[in-house]
Amino acid sequence: MKILGLDLGERRVGVAVSDPGQIMAHPLAQIQPQNRRDLVQKVARLVCEQGAGRVVVGMPYLSDGTRGRQARRTEAVVEALRASLPVPVAVWDERFSTEAADEAMRQAGLGPKRRKERRDKVAAALILQAYLDAGAPL
Repeated sequence: MKILGLDLGERRVGVAVSDPGQIMAHPLAQIQPQNRRDLVQKVARLVCEQGAGRVVVGMPYLSDGTRGRQARRTEAVVEALRASLPVPVAVWDERFSTEAADEAMRQAGLGPKRRKERRDKVAAALILQAYLDAGAPL
């Protein structure tokens, strides 16, 4: 069973997918939903297309572990996904995933423009990979 990973941003959402054996996460896409309803519809389509049995959403805790404005927005999206998708939706701590994605791409030699184009889906892959590596509930 594959798992989808999401990195929710202000304008873009990064999407990653695991292999069926749930060993490796791979960047899949960046989507730009118009609103929450559009996001839920696009994620539902990806769940079907990829044959995913679970969705993992990065939760943007603050550095001290508390939830700020962005985390509250993410919680609302998670609830909308849970109400609409036919698969379980889990959350995973995503602190510093965007920075880690940027650093990994910088070390790979990608320039600023290419990093920006890929940042969200690479961050989604890092979130999903951490979830898989932790042996989180499947």
